[in-house]
Amino acid sequence: MSGLRIPLEGPDGAGTAHALNLLAPNPSPMTLDGTNTWVIGRGEEVLVVDPGPDDGRHLARVADHLRDRRVVAILLTHGHHDHSGGARAFAGLVGAPVRALDPRHRLGDEGLGDGDVVAAGGLELHAVGTPGHSFDSLCFWLPEDGAMLTGDTVLGRGTTVIAPDGDLADYLRSLDRLRATAERVGARALLPGHGPVLSDPIAALDGYLAHRRQRLDQIRRARERGAATPREIVEVVYAEVDRSLWPAAEMSVRAQLDYLDGLRG
Repeated sequence: MSGLRIPLEGPDGAGTAHALNLLAPNPSPMTLDGTNTWVIGRGEEVLVVDPGPDDGRHLARVADHLRDRRVVAILLTHGHHDHSGGARAFAGLVGAPVRALDPRHRLGDEGLGDGDVVAAGGLELHAVGTPGHSFDSLCFWLPEDGAMLTGDTVLGRGTTVIAPDGDLADYLRSLDRLRATAERVGARALLPGHGPVLSDPIAALDGYLAHRRQRLDQIRRARERGAATPREIVEVVYAEVDRSLWPAAEMSVRAQLDYLDGLRG
């Protein structure tokens, strides 16, 4: 069984036996400590998942860390800029293709989708389609370490915002799929796109599902009491949340209203 490398402070350097996080310097309320760039591999070949934003210092740091190892492919969990913005520049540094579900973010002939397997250095990453946070979200299962790279589908702290290009119904189905998969394969770690490693995948996914049910119930009650617009609902349901996060909360409320109205339709 592969041991986890979880530092006491922050996610930089965290990971599993064959997955190492190099943290991008883009902290914010939305990105937590910053974007986690994952280097997967052993020996002379590696895969790089989510090179992060277009930040030359970060991309050079990742390239320097690789030394002479060959990057077989750069993989994207999804196309949001904080994960994909530096992909093209990083590809130029290391001479590797970029594979993604969304063709707009690919560089090279191969795409990436549910069920695809990408290998490097005797290791495999299995792509798992998990739309919801965004339409093009993917997770990656690393069997060698019992670890799932979750992008923004599951974060190391807090909960995921449903972006304008996402869908809550899809997201709930993706969480159910991840929960069932984690139990079936005996997953031992979730490696998120932001925040620290989660060493109890089942508990984390159960918590995410419970939180979504709770929020939906809170929004139903807020509407019953007269809150009509997304902003009015945020003022009730997210009253204790820092106001700097209210725009993101309003984005999530819009997705939840679409979901609830779809159930009523």
